[in-house]
Amino acid sequence: MNSKKKGRRSLVFIFIALAVLFLVVVVVSFCLGDYAVPVSQVVHILTGAALNKPIDAPAAAVTVIIQIRLPRIIAAILIGGALSVAGCTYQGIFKNPMVSPDLLGASAGAGFGAALGLLLGFSMIEVSSLAFVIGIAAVFLAYGISLIIARLNSDLLVLVLTGIVISSLFSACTSFVKYSADPNSKLPAISFWLMGGLGGITSHQLLYLFIPILVGMVPIFLLRWRLNLMSFDEGEAKSMGVPVATLRVIFILCATLMTAVSVAFGGVIGWIGLLVPHIARIVVGPNQTYAIPASLLIGAGLLIVFDDIARCLFATEIPLGIVTAIVGAPVFIVVLLGSRHRLIS
Repeated sequence: MNSKKKGRRSLVFIFIALAVLFLVVVVVSFCLGDYAVPVSQVVHILTGAALNKPIDAPAAAVTVIIQIRLPRIIAAILIGGALSVAGCTYQGIFKNPMVSPDLLGASAGAGFGAALGLLLGFSMIEVSSLAFVIGIAAVFLAYGISLIIARLNSDLLVLVLTGIVISSLFSACTSFVKYSADPNSKLPAISFWLMGGLGGITSHQLLYLFIPILVGMVPIFLLRWRLNLMSFDEGEAKSMGVPVATLRVIFILCATLMTAVSVAFGGVIGWIGLLVPHIARIVVGPNQTYAIPASLLIGAGLLIVFDDIARCLFATEIPLGIVTAIVGAPVFIVVLLGSRHRLIS
């Protein structure tokens, strides 16, 4: 009993530490940039805006904080948290720590939708909407084909293989769109979008980003303890009364919803959904009841840090996907070295 109490207390302290670290990252992110703003001024501006009080600060500082950095930081929180929780969910479903949220084609499908929308000259909200719809459709296509191949039986291996095929198909379609695009106007826009970034997200778009993520996040949080039961052999889980097939569909739909909308608004941002769940399990253990909330906090904070690097490291902003790959790959290798005994066992 004492050991259980100590374990719960340590988890409480860990989550408090993660929350405090997350808040520090958010505040520092508001301060950083070409127009530096002191912490006291950031707090004053945000407090005044939240309470609808007069703000005694330079107009330039208010504009930078409220209209530029606030939407960007909120978008980083939403997308980083969504991709991390989706990655943790996928790894739990497929019982494989090397799985990422783009396994079933959501990222590839959304990337193709965005490239097609940019080629056709759509507005940014239309581009994001098309990317979202095609990203969802890609996963439905992969899941439907896997059911046909497995003769209406849910088979994880067939689903994974089908997802790889669908991802390759939509990646090829994206390459064809880039090949067909005008190299002087459309191609640079498509290439830059596919490399990921949060600079183009406005406060008006945040609601369209927030609602699908909330719809996908809530069921995963409510049912996250069930992921622990799904780690057993499928036959053993069914003998315990776990509706494996139904839960698998729910988790895949929710994780796909979050992944598709994240890619639709932020572009293809790699490594977050693969890296963060490993860090979360190192910090709080393999229990999905705690790993998923930890993934949410760590992923949100980490993407803010990556975005700060992307916009502050050089005079010109670097695409976010490049930063996550350059920084994420070495960090992931270190994480794997630290947890190799768990992966081998």
